[in-house]
Amino acid sequence: MTTSTDRPESFSPSTGKTTTCENLGVGLAAEGKKVLLVDADPQGSLTISMGWQKPDELPVTLSTLMQKAMNDQCIPPGEGVLHHAEGVDLIPANIELAGLEVALVNTMSREKMLKQVLDSAKQAHDSISLDCTPSHCFPM
Repeated sequence: MTTSTDRPESFSPSTGKTTTCENLGVGLAAEGKKVLLVDADPQGSLTISMGWQKPDELPVTLSTLMQKAMNDQCIPPGEGVLHHAEGVDLIPANIELAGLEVALVNTMSREKMLKQVLDSAKQAHDSISLDCTPSHCFPM
C-alpha cells in the first residue's frame, strides 16, 4: 500500500488550507480510502472544523505525540487519533503546539519528529493530509 502525503501549496492566511484539507479528506474517504488528517496548526482550526470545539481539553494532540517522539518514547498505533463520522481520522492540535515549536529548536533531528509520529499511521491509512500554519514555520 502506498501512502501519499498531501500539503496545500499556498501557505498564506485565508486561502482555504483548512477547508481544502478537510474536503479532500472527506472526499477520499467517500471513495473508500482510509484517510488521516493532521492538524499542524496551533490554532486548531481543522480540529474545530471537524467538530471538536474545545481542542485545549483533548487529552492527546499532535503536540503530545511530538513530545513523545522527542523523548524517544513509543507511540502506539492509533494513539491520539480521533475518528470522525464521515470516515476520516484526525490527529488534533491545540495551542500547546506553539510551545512545542520553540522546544524543537534545540532538538536533535527535529526535522524527523513529525515523520516519527506519522510512521505508525502510514500502515493504517492510504492518504495523510496536513493542515499547516499560515507561516509554515513548523518543521515538516
